[in-house]
Amino acid sequence: MSGFVHRVGGAQWRFADLKTLLARATPARSGDRLAGVAAQTDRERVAAQMALAELPLRHFLNEAIIPYEEDEVTRLIMDRHDAAAFAPVAHLTVGDFRDWLLGEAATEASLAALAPGLTPEMVAAVSKLMRVQDLVLVAAKVRVTTAFRNTLGLRGRLSTRLQPNHPTDDAAGIAASVLDGLLYGNGDAVIGINPASDSTGDIVELLKMLDGVIRGYEIPTQSCVLAHLTTTLEAIERGAPVDLVFQSIAGTEGANASFGVNLALLQEGYEAGLALGRGGVGANVMYFETGQGSALSAEAHHGVDQQTCEARAYAVARQFKPLLVNTVVGFIGPEYLFDGKQIIRAGLEDHFCGKLLGVPMGCDICYTNHAQADQDDMDVLLTLLGAAGINFIMGIPGSDDVMLNYQTTSFHDALYARQVLGLRAAPEFEAWLEEMQILRLREGRFELGRDVPAPFRKALGQL
Repeated sequence: MSGFVHRVGGAQWRFADLKTLLARATPARSGDRLAGVAAQTDRERVAAQMALAELPLRHFLNEAIIPYEEDEVTRLIMDRHDAAAFAPVAHLTVGDFRDWLLGEAATEASLAALAPGLTPEMVAAVSKLMRVQDLVLVAAKVRVTTAFRNTLGLRGRLSTRLQPNHPTDDAAGIAASVLDGLLYGNGDAVIGINPASDSTGDIVELLKMLDGVIRGYEIPTQSCVLAHLTTTLEAIERGAPVDLVFQSIAGTEGANASFGVNLALLQEGYEAGLALGRGGVGANVMYFETGQGSALSAEAHHGVDQQTCEARAYAVARQFKPLLVNTVVGFIGPEYLFDGKQIIRAGLEDHFCGKLLGVPMGCDICYTNHAQADQDDMDVLLTLLGAAGINFIMGIPGSDDVMLNYQTTSFHDALYARQVLGLRAAPEFEAWLEEMQILRLREGRFELGRDVPAPFRKALGQL
């Protein structure tokens, strides 16, 4: 008999194949129900989780949830699997692997060595057996460090993407948000704009403006205009000052095609970014964004649950050694993550899975205005992710993105997390903040300075 069978009490549950088992074992979320793959009852979910706990990790190397012949992401996962790195846990079941991750053998060093031996489906599977505290505890053990003009992901550090979006790409409005964010100590991960225009000429001008700010104030950070990869390649051909090459990605070939990309095009972008040689302390040049539900919204999920699809996106990301990977967790809407509880769980799952796979994870801790969530939910997720060692979060004026029309984290939210959890900015950026007197060391802790630095006064007066 094919598939998986598990008995709970007097009832017998049968799951046709691995993707069905993974989907039924997933904690409840609206996207899986929309796709028709979710467990119908809590009892079915528990039966699937128990069956999943008994499944050997080796099984994931023998059964592809999306056929190898049909999907280049599956081929990437299988072809790049490192059997030697997998060996220390190869004898374990999924349940045993959970226990191993929570135990003393799972250290920062052992988890870093293990990452190339794990597949996305393995880490998605074990996450489905974990409580919130388990997801936090294990992720906190993992550090994924990257660098461009500064160093991100170090233990005890929390970085931010300064997101100065403007509904008309107005230069003065963007510049005002940039200066505002810098005065709050934001922007060490990247100063990144979601452009309102898709014109290559407009993108080039935005890149030049950001480059002027970074060079003018000698800020040890990087810029990015989050245009489509093909637009960024055109901008590079025009001589634009491109620091990071951006692209939204997903966990199936079809979903990536809906974004207008494939692995070959991503490789072209990666090589183009490397060739520019603009980094000062490192050469991680890619910035990827992901989100649970993207494959489903593209009708390219192959019957796979949205969290497992999301984990597969991290296999795509790690192939290109990114500086930043950002799960925009609540952005797609309540059709995929209905309320604050589901958003919180999804954000912690994404961070956990990405970190185990060796990906430098950040999170846009966010929700849309029609979701059953509020800023209290985001405070909870922010605090949990800060404890879990997230690499970076978003910083947006007032936590309200007026261009993309959604709610996320503000400049002062990063200050809260750093203060409460004892976290600091990237070291090179922190030194610049001290030099500019934006931050000052007081009684062994950094706090914001009280005065606007002299170099900023003139700029603010002109806006």
